[in-house]
Amino acid sequence: MKSTLFFEGKKFIEGSTEAVQDALTVEEILNISINGVPYTMTMRTPGDEEALVRGILLSENVYTDSQLNPVFIIDEINDKGFITKVDIQIPLDAIQSGIDTKRNLISVSSCGMCGKSEMELVLQGDSIQLKRKLKIAQIAAMFDQMATHQDTFKSSGGSHASAAFTTEGLLLSIKEDIGRHNAVDKVIGSLLLENKLHLAECLLVSGRLSYEIVSKCFRAKIPFLAAVSAPSSMAIEYCEKVGISLLAFCRRDRCTVYSHFENVE
Repeated sequence: MKSTLFFEGKKFIEGSTEAVQDALTVEEILNISINGVPYTMTMRTPGDEEALVRGILLSENVYTDSQLNPVFIIDEINDKGFITKVDIQIPLDAIQSGIDTKRNLISVSSCGMCGKSEMELVLQGDSIQLKRKLKIAQIAAMFDQMATHQDTFKSSGGSHASAAFTTEGLLLSIKEDIGRHNAVDKVIGSLLLENKLHLAECLLVSGRLSYEIVSKCFRAKIPFLAAVSAPSSMAIEYCEKVGISLLAFCRRDRCTVYSHFENVE
């Protein structure tokens, strides 16, 4: 599945112009239904649709069974060959309370919470239980490893990435998307599909950290969350509440820990 397409442009450089063909990250709509009933529309980079939807269902507390994957049906493919409509078949008794806050508008690439009819900014459930502490020296190596797999970003400069690791630095999954939250959902969903989510201990994000990313990390029960850029105030506050160690400004040999310092060596 192509994640970039070429577009013609005219580049202006110090009073002169030249024709260019640039590879740009693809953004397409995906309509998601549950048991034939429209649930949401999201803008994303095509590819890994089943993982994306699986991650969304978990992070929004619609379907959280980590052992049994729902039936994934492709309903529509557009003339570019991109999947544009899917239906997820879930037993009615397995659908959880998150279905009641279904989105009634489109969810855009930059916002994982846009379009919800109602939402409480409350992360309910037990705090995340720590298995092992994270050695700070592992962080730079993790980001370096994630960067080597960011092929779409290398081609277009217009995609985000997310990756999941063990605390020992073993890469479990890495995904790219035009949206940060989509990349995270794709990672979480891919781990669910492969029955590896229980192994994930550290979630990396290539951009900034906001509440929406924290909520996904919490639903996935991942104790460490690290980002290249800045965190929001709410991201820090909620990480402190739910037991997530938040690390930000992770660049080369430096980073800043903002919550649960005791879990980082």
